[in-house]
Amino acid sequence: MLKKAVLKRGKDEAIARRHPWIFSGAIDTIEPCNSGEIIEIVNHQGDFCGIGYSGTGSIALRILSFEPCEIDVAFWASCFEKSWQVRRDLNLGLDTDTNAYRLIHGEGDGLPGLIIDIYGKTAVVQAHTDGIFEQLESIALALRQVLGASLERIYSKSRSAMHDNEIEDRYLWGSPGTEIATEYGMQFRINWEEGQKTGFFLDQRENRNLVRHYAKNKTVLNTFSYSGGFSVSALTGGASHVISVDVSQHAIDLANDNIALNGFESRHEGLCADVLKHLTEATEQYDIVILDPPAFAKSIKKKHAATMGYKRLNQLGLNRVKPGGLLFTFSCSQVVDTELFEHTIRAAAIESGRTARILHRLSQGPDHPVNIFHPEGHYLKGLVLRVD
Repeated sequence: MLKKAVLKRGKDEAIARRHPWIFSGAIDTIEPCNSGEIIEIVNHQGDFCGIGYSGTGSIALRILSFEPCEIDVAFWASCFEKSWQVRRDLNLGLDTDTNAYRLIHGEGDGLPGLIIDIYGKTAVVQAHTDGIFEQLESIALALRQVLGASLERIYSKSRSAMHDNEIEDRYLWGSPGTEIATEYGMQFRINWEEGQKTGFFLDQRENRNLVRHYAKNKTVLNTFSYSGGFSVSALTGGASHVISVDVSQHAIDLANDNIALNGFESRHEGLCADVLKHLTEATEQYDIVILDPPAFAKSIKKKHAATMGYKRLNQLGLNRVKPGGLLFTFSCSQVVDTELFEHTIRAAAIESGRTARILHRLSQGPDHPVNIFHPEGHYLKGLVLRVD
């Protein structure tokens, strides 16, 4: 018998709108439970509303199902099968030219707190909450059921996502190995154990492909380059020369490795440097400049500082674009919404004295879907500007 949470009168409206979060202020009573415990949610009249799991923050409950069910291996397998079919429809998988993709994107796939990325025959699972962490063994069994022989290993990488140094990242199934993932035929060596996130920034795949489209015979400056995804894409598209800049020598080494893997060493330069300092001191201009910084704000309190940071960065970036060239600029800060991001880039253009036209408004790839009832899931914003 599951423990129950009873909502206050009128507080079941969010569930009626299929929003997957219940905040602590909406709860009338909840039976004593541990963080991450599976809970049945009912309204003030005792009518069933959903099955979820408890948390310790302001989001007191996250909903896994709006229908009565057991949260067991069969439940996870059913969810994974549905998401897998969506990815097949997107032409992603082992037998395509893109075998690196996101299988489960949290709320976007109806499973709050869970990320599963696939790199060839490796699944990297990331729990962001206690509720998902407690289910990892069942999740691993369900993945094996759904993906079958196409899977060789499952790695849990939840320590950094949960900000808990006592959690051990480990293989849930299979043994350590290496993987060369493909993205539109390009090759990338993935280090899921030591790399950022799950090893690669899969959400930028379609935006990298757009850079590839524009890159022929162009010079390209790729800042915050990490493992060189945009750099490889530009060189594959025929860029004449690409410079990758990142403050981490480890990231530059990864980028150089991926450049070599695709045979582009002669047209690439990896530079370990602080991006803002480099943009400030550099005088050279490029046909394409790419600004893909890490999140400047991870909380609402840092929203103003983030917008000032984006403004400064983009002002410097605009100055490095040749007349008639392109600026690809991004923000992955969820608290900086699309309107504010565009307003900030406009302010940067005014400060730089450059005129520009928006050619594209960009977002995360379709394997990072946004649940229509959970607009908070839209986090990646991007613009492509033609700069005069």
